[in-house]
Amino acid sequence: MFEEAQYFAPVEKRDDGSVVVELASSHPGFADTVYRNRRNAIAALALGYKPGDPIPHAEYTEEEHHVWALVTEQLGLKHAKYAVHEFIEAAARLGLPADHIPQLQEVSDLLQPITGFRYMPAAGLVPLREFYSVLADGLFYSTQYIRHHSVPFYTPEPDIIHEVIGHGNTLASARFADLYRLAGQAARRVESDEALEFVSKVFWFTLEFGVMREHGETKAYGAGILSSSGEIEEFRGMDIRPLDLKAMGTTHYDITKYQEVLFEAASFDHLEDVVGTFWDTCDDDTIAALMSSAEGR
Repeated sequence: MFEEAQYFAPVEKRDDGSVVVELASSHPGFADTVYRNRRNAIAALALGYKPGDPIPHAEYTEEEHHVWALVTEQLGLKHAKYAVHEFIEAAARLGLPADHIPQLQEVSDLLQPITGFRYMPAAGLVPLREFYSVLADGLFYSTQYIRHHSVPFYTPEPDIIHEVIGHGNTLASARFADLYRLAGQAARRVESDEALEFVSKVFWFTLEFGVMREHGETKAYGAGILSSSGEIEEFRGMDIRPLDLKAMGTTHYDITKYQEVLFEAASFDHLEDVVGTFWDTCDDDTIAALMSSAEGR
């Protein structure tokens, strides 16, 4: 229920050097001074990070570790029922801790030997082109904060549960990791903002909110579904349409509620053939042609 790399609480670095995360008044942690101070400190860690250095250690409270444990347990049960087999196998391969929030450096150290992917910390908003293009190098921007403990199964913004349980487990699959890299290469290749948005929308409807036919059932593989305790129970009741590049690249979505339109791949091979080939070969001209044909439908 957010748009990756765009919908983060604004982060401000003030003249005195302090870093402030501007939480909305509706945010569950808005009135919690301890939580807000920790969010500021975690954002400052990311702003001070230099590529190539170890990812700075973020401090978490026992309450926050408890949130991780609660959500990990619940999502694990739901993954067994609703997730594609490739994700389940990848999660077992990665072996994330169930009882505490892992440091991003720990996750990188687990992930890199498997598929070569590594994490980089993000304080907040990452420019769209930068967020996607680094995927080509096997890098993934991630927040380090976790949702407020008062609402363990809800977050108004992408937190470490989404970034690691959703994307991290997915990136432990060589087949999924290859798709992430292809998306990054496409983002680097295209030049116009319109073409970049098209690439990002295809990512949204696949690697964020994609579903797939598996053994006669609709299963989820998108990180946005697989990291949402509520949406994973609801996605099968949505308007599920066949995989369609033109439609995915031009369909508007609402970030404030569960996704009402989803696109289903007939199989993993189908996803790779359609979406992987698109990202591997697309340029501004081919995307402009797709957009034009979509307008003429």
